[in-house]
Amino acid sequence: MHARPLPLTRDIVLIGGGHTHALVLRMWGMRPLPGARLTLINPLPTAAYSGMLPGHVAGYYPRDALQIDLVRLARHAGARLILGRAEGIETAARRVHVPGRPPVGYDIASIDIGISSDMPRLPGFALHAVPAKPLDAFADEWDGFVTRVAEGRAEPVLAVIGGGVAGVELALAAAHRLGPGGRVSLIEAAETPLSAVGRGARARLLAHLDRAGVTVLAGVPAAKVHADAVELADGRLVPSAFTLGAAGTRPQGWLADTGLDLVEGFVAVRPTLQTVTDPAVFAVGDIAHLSHAPRPKAGVYAVRQAPVLLHNLGVAASGTGTMRSYRPQRDYLKLISTGGRGAVADKWGLPLDGGWLWRWKDRIDRRFMALFDDLPQMPAPALPKRLAAGVRAELAGDKPLCGGCGAKMGPGDLLAALATLPAPQREDVLSGPGDDAAVLRHGVGWQVATTDHLRAFTEDPVTMARIAAVHAMGDVWAMGCAPQAALAQVILPPMSAALQTRTLAEIMAAAAEVFGAAGVDVAGGHTSLGAELTLGFAVTGLSAQEPIGKGGARPGDALILTKPLGTGVILAAEMARAAPGAAVAAALASMQLPQGAAAAALAARAHAMTDVTGFGLAGHLLELLQASGVAATLDLAAIPLLPGALVLAEAGQGSTLLPANRAAVGPFVTGPDDPRVDLLHDPQTAGGLLAAVPADAAAALVAEVRAAGLAAATVIGHVHAGEPGIALDRSR
Repeated sequence: MHARPLPLTRDIVLIGGGHTHALVLRMWGMRPLPGARLTLINPLPTAAYSGMLPGHVAGYYPRDALQIDLVRLARHAGARLILGRAEGIETAARRVHVPGRPPVGYDIASIDIGISSDMPRLPGFALHAVPAKPLDAFADEWDGFVTRVAEGRAEPVLAVIGGGVAGVELALAAAHRLGPGGRVSLIEAAETPLSAVGRGARARLLAHLDRAGVTVLAGVPAAKVHADAVELADGRLVPSAFTLGAAGTRPQGWLADTGLDLVEGFVAVRPTLQTVTDPAVFAVGDIAHLSHAPRPKAGVYAVRQAPVLLHNLGVAASGTGTMRSYRPQRDYLKLISTGGRGAVADKWGLPLDGGWLWRWKDRIDRRFMALFDDLPQMPAPALPKRLAAGVRAELAGDKPLCGGCGAKMGPGDLLAALATLPAPQREDVLSGPGDDAAVLRHGVGWQVATTDHLRAFTEDPVTMARIAAVHAMGDVWAMGCAPQAALAQVILPPMSAALQTRTLAEIMAAAAEVFGAAGVDVAGGHTSLGAELTLGFAVTGLSAQEPIGKGGARPGDALILTKPLGTGVILAAEMARAAPGAAVAAALASMQLPQGAAAAALAARAHAMTDVTGFGLAGHLLELLQASGVAATLDLAAIPLLPGALVLAEAGQGSTLLPANRAAVGPFVTGPDDPRVDLLHDPQTAGGLLAAVPADAAAALVAEVRAAGLAAATVIGHVHAGEPGIALDRSR
């Protein structure tokens, strides 16, 4: 018998992509706990590193330098990444609530969601000020302000509320970035700014503020924020075109409803980093209150908590070993940047000042971020010395098999295999292999039936379920029919009964949501356990009119594509840890976009229609042209692409199905040598609809499809007389 793969038996859920959790993911990838499923929940595919924020504000670091790519990190750790913002925890039921998806079950959870520096009680702050935390939102706002200043659309006048270390660093960085024409004011309610640093360091930083021309207003709190000024308690107005809040820290409000013990809103934890209330829930980073050793909020504590948290999560999940205690140091070295390439150091009251300190801080920050660029891959198991002939050739390049439509058979091999399939024998079966779906006679109308399934390309079963549901309805939509009923086909990886129930419930809830929005009933299905997650659906559809086929395109027709290309190359690059997280997030979002309303609009005028899936745009267009007996010209410049797809294709990334698509369709494609040509053969999962419509109706149809939520829809070419083939034009 073959050795059984280890089943998944415990769910560990990391809530938030803070520094501690990011380090845990990195370490987990090098030594995972077998049988534990790791999940990260975070609103964005990246997390900003706070240590480099002042340098970014000053203009020394590009935005990308601040970003920890959580998509790449999750792939390294073998973790599922849920892109969403947690807004509740039910500790009794052990569930995390994330709006827009079913609750996420856990056996062990950890919270590292960071904090905010907004000031909700200060009148006008929410409307006219920007908190320094969360960092991603602040960096976006800052970049926009700097652009407006450079273009002359905003005055270089800024006010910082809060005279602590963060406020002083940001004020100095902003003064440097805005230059001699800028005016920066620092507002501190207390009589003495920088109360948390030693006397010597404070004196040096105040001197830096003076030299930078920053106006320090201490002892008078801000009373109100206006669109163009900050009003102080004594009535003075401090001009400001950009007001930055850096005073104090505030936890997220939803924690108050969790039942966890809080101290001023922060989650109280024991030395083991387990919450005081519930040993199954941990908390780390800025959101944690160290009940045994209270400390100010600082990144150094978050970083040093990571190995303790990793160890203790393993103990909790395995039920073996002894928990470790986290004992924070009493003081730590503070390297406070001074706007230019300089810094002040503060520890034990001994201040140091100079450019060498900035270089030291720069090395520390870059070394930390390099940890997330250098993600060592675990070596693959060695192949046996004796193998059947052809095995090594099949494994040439050692490229992992793609998921989604990238895992399909090549078009040439598939057509050869189907060539022996007999034609339909029943009178009520009106079409055989070759159409998007089987067409059946149905009373006075027509019914279509199709099936599709996807090998998982993301660890998140909810995202996979949504994409699989949209994908399965694609063939029905492409024939101008209304989806009717669906049957699920679910293969779960080996897991305990509890995780089977938890996972299948998430899958079916997500699928039912997508199908329900399209007016489809999920009528049942079939489940089994296998080597990996595979999801699919059989779908039926109804139409009062004869379904639209691939034949029927006419010379003069315009070709409309409803979604951008690039899912195949992006997913392949993500498996190779080469795709930016933002590109992956955009691809996943595109694949989840339903096309029912768009299909209905196009079906009213389309002469021929299909959906673009595994064989790529070129492959599916060629099928349409061959069925219609016509040719087409595509405008390469007009074809919409997902962000990052072209860069990845130019870098040599591509799906495992790409060579077969190119070999089967390439001889029918003529035109210039252009890097975008590969993307015409890129296999798409839940790709767009491709419709041949009358040219005079194309503009109105594109507008209607865009209004239905598919903003990338556009005319990509036209049909003309000739032998079936695709000519490429890049005249624009």
